[in-house]
Amino acid sequence: MNPEQARAEESAAMDRVLTATQRVKTAFNALQTQFPPQGEGRPSQFALTAFDAALQELEDAQAAFDELLNDLLDGNR
Repeated sequence: MNPEQARAEESAAMDRVLTATQRVKTAFNALQTQFPPQGEGRPSQFALTAFDAALQELEDAQAAFDELLNDLLDGNR
């Protein structure tokens, strides 16, 4: 892998983490609107599922980024 490809891969991995973080924030904000003072305190299944999926994607993105960094540090990329 040449340096340009490595940088592109690193950038894509970091973008994935950033996007996942933004989705968690959006899903959390949507979930919070369902609690007082705005909501009734009974979150919808959709809001809970969206939040859970966003958290899972963030976890997956972070794990992939960690693996990439470890490979770079070990000289495998």
